[in-house]
Amino acid sequence: MPEYDYDLFVIGGGSGGVRASRMAATAGKRVGIAEEYQFGGTCVIRGCIPKKLFVYAAQYGEDIEDAAGFGWSIPARRFDWTTLVANKDKEVGRLSDLYVQNVQKAGAEIIYDRAELLNPHTILLTRSGRKATARYVLIATGSRPSHEGLEIPGIEHTISSNEALSLKRLPKRVIVVGGGYIAVEFAHIFHGLGCETTVVYRGDKVLRGFDEDMRDCLTGEMQRNGLRLVCNRNLRRIDKRDDKLFAFTDRHEVLEADAVMLAVGRRPNTEGLGLGRAGVRLGKAGEIIVDAFSCSSVPNIFAVGDVTNRLQLTPVAIHEAMCFVRTVFEGTPTPVDHRLVPTAVFSRPEIAAVGLTEASALNGGYAIDVYKSSFRPLKHTLSGRDTRPQFKLIVDSQTDRVLGCHIFGFDAAEIIQVVAVALKMNATKAQFDATIALHPTAAEELVTMRVKTYSKEPS
Repeated sequence: MPEYDYDLFVIGGGSGGVRASRMAATAGKRVGIAEEYQFGGTCVIRGCIPKKLFVYAAQYGEDIEDAAGFGWSIPARRFDWTTLVANKDKEVGRLSDLYVQNVQKAGAEIIYDRAELLNPHTILLTRSGRKATARYVLIATGSRPSHEGLEIPGIEHTISSNEALSLKRLPKRVIVVGGGYIAVEFAHIFHGLGCETTVVYRGDKVLRGFDEDMRDCLTGEMQRNGLRLVCNRNLRRIDKRDDKLFAFTDRHEVLEADAVMLAVGRRPNTEGLGLGRAGVRLGKAGEIIVDAFSCSSVPNIFAVGDVTNRLQLTPVAIHEAMCFVRTVFEGTPTPVDHRLVPTAVFSRPEIAAVGLTEASALNGGYAIDVYKSSFRPLKHTLSGRDTRPQFKLIVDSQTDRVLGCHIFGFDAAEIIQVVAVALKMNATKAQFDATIALHPTAAEELVTMRVKTYSKEPS
């Protein structure tokens, strides 16, 4: 008789949990994975995938406008929200089913139940009442929208990004509260679908942590396109009168809307998992504290993905899961590498980045050379749209190594993925310069920026 029922028991059927369960099962381990709701996690069900589908939908309105300059006459456009939501739900269901099929093909046991820890090696499945034991436990329960720190009267009248993806009808006027990825992306979605959109943010400009030039470019573009930015503001209360909402700021302003969406943070899903009983240490935000190998304070309990509150990105959760399996089941201790993770904000145009910002490079002690290029895209010479992308490279003055790349422009996310490979290989500016340009493209700017814009020394 084996000492435990499972070699690995995974709690959570999102991207990280599924990848770990598949890899471990493929390696011949006895794996159980419990999911209480639907496989796919935040990314598939209420995050990356449905959001990107909505981003595509929002972009079509602008594309239709641009088509006129190329000779296209298009009848009066009409958008149907219910069709978009229904088709999104269909695709989410298809992807969720694929997750299940892939786990089953790998040989892991799927358990539709809520799992809680009774001790480091014992799991209680609360619906069935069954108990199971496991040599190793992996927590991959993700995170959820949170408005912690914004406890104001009337907050019950607001929605989060979860509800925004399944509204029964599209509101005519929307207030989005926040200035991070989710706030910016949903503001552009609503605006692109024809909603009168206002962004309320406590900072002076959106996307704190991104390169300042990229933030400035996006701020200007949002304002030119009719998105209302109300910065350096905090909400004080929200009143509901009939079907209308009234948001009051700390500047004695009253903003009227049909919906108010909060995008002010996310919180790890660690409540009710029995982590305290098992001795797992948590951080201030409720996250599971882990080491470089994703191991918690209990030697046989690991955690990956948003529940650890490291980098809340789906590919990062998958990377952490693969490192976990290599470390625990393949005999190859593999620490998680969070350096040079490419990221993108699906605004209009997009912002994408990999590596250091100008500020973080200087704070890290680097003397830097900065190369920048701003231009009018070929497409918009005929469309007439006044949008100017910007490309920016941060280069180590001493070694010529490219430390960071930042792009504000159409298809920025597609471009930055390949740039991430170059930076991972420690590419130099000279190697960028030696690469022949592909013309006419926006991406050719990366290899044609020969004249240094300026240099800076660390303070």
